[in-house]
Amino acid sequence: MSGQSQVTGERQWRLQTWLRIQPSAKPQVYQRVFATTEVNSLSYWLEIFFSAGIATLGLVENSPAVIIGAMLISPLMGPIMATGLALAIGDVYLGFKAVLNLVASITVSIAFSALLVWLLPFHSATAEIVARTNPNLLDLGIALLSGLAGSVVVCRDIGEGVTALPGVAIAVALMPPLCTMGFGLGSGGDLEIMGGAGLLFLTNLVAIVATAFSIFLLVGMGAPEVEQAMHASRSGEPLARKISYGPIARILSTGGQLRWRILMVAVLLAAIAVPLRRALLQVASETITRGAVQDELRPLLRSGGVVSQQVNLGDKEIIIRLLSTQRIPDSRIAAIRDDLMRKTGRDVQLSVDAVASKSELADLMERLERTAPPVIAKEKTFAELQQELLARVQPAIEQIWPATDAPIQNFDVISGPQGAVVEVHYQAAADLGPVPLDMVQKSVRATLGMPDLTLKAERVLPPAAPAAQQQNQNETDKGNKKRKP
Repeated sequence: MSGQSQVTGERQWRLQTWLRIQPSAKPQVYQRVFATTEVNSLSYWLEIFFSAGIATLGLVENSPAVIIGAMLISPLMGPIMATGLALAIGDVYLGFKAVLNLVASITVSIAFSALLVWLLPFHSATAEIVARTNPNLLDLGIALLSGLAGSVVVCRDIGEGVTALPGVAIAVALMPPLCTMGFGLGSGGDLEIMGGAGLLFLTNLVAIVATAFSIFLLVGMGAPEVEQAMHASRSGEPLARKISYGPIARILSTGGQLRWRILMVAVLLAAIAVPLRRALLQVASETITRGAVQDELRPLLRSGGVVSQQVNLGDKEIIIRLLSTQRIPDSRIAAIRDDLMRKTGRDVQLSVDAVASKSELADLMERLERTAPPVIAKEKTFAELQQELLARVQPAIEQIWPATDAPIQNFDVISGPQGAVVEVHYQAAADLGPVPLDMVQKSVRATLGMPDLTLKAERVLPPAAPAAQQQNQNETDKGNKKRKP
């Protein structure tokens, strides 16, 4: 045993030298990590609320820059690192505080995010939300590398706090998956969104704990001077003695317990890797299939005849729809379909619809004009132009407008020198507010290609209840009777 301990000590010393980790800094590292597990820290909970709020609004607005800002504020790296350190040195009390802090932080973040989403008048999943619902094995690799980087930075004692790891925080993204879970909960309990985002957060959590456990163990954080800092950090806490010297602590301090902790971390990583590997294989299969489809369609695309293509990949079939200005022979379509079925092993439905090109329509119009009598074009009136503009704007408004919470009563389009102005009258008990109206305006501008379009909204109160109306009528009648001579 002494020879094995000596070899382990030499390896730890070499790793400390290579990573430029000062042994004298280990007690300070432990104290800083221990400080991040304090549940009664006001600054910590303010950072949790700020980070969760910013991340939720960034996800709803589909703004990557706002989401990155929320990642920088999030303090969740602290208790996660503390969990890895507790596993590495067998500190039961540190592990208890770290897990308690993590559970409380996760619960508060999801609940606060769900509340914000529930208060919004619209609940449409954006691209940033959907991107955090399909994790795969690559996300586990990112989390492992991020955890290694964070653990090394903490051990090197570079003068920064444990939570001040901007690059690591951005790379691993702990708060956005939690807020995505909050979005799924606040928008009506969408289990698909909540399950995918939960798996992503669990992947990041397990990977960082595992890498922190490995680094803290290899650099020898269980040194005697660290034990002195351990006792000094928990002095004055009555619960520390009960947990640190209770029956659970005695079990964990047995000689072979380190092997069980290593086995536990390995099992957690393997359990997370199974669904992530399945998701990665699915992504790889879809990528290969799309590549095969594009290879088969490339000769058609080069000819310039195909103006639109739509490819839908299913588990057992592929549906391809093409629009072409050139007629494609049925034999060629059948050959492409057979090649795709042979390469992908799925049933392929390939349909090609022929449409007239712009030049063909121009030639046809020219021939018709030659044979038809001359017609004097009638100039459109202002009312007709305004009606055409209204017919163009109406579908774009109705597509994005939150009709469930604020149904549209009527709207009008006014064309002026400063551009088109859309006036919407909606029925609601309370104003929608500037944020959703601004999002509707931006969406309509992008859909119609009208950057100068202006949206003006006016709220109409819901009709009063029949009883209230009768009471108002009675009061009016009484007043009229009093005014009679």
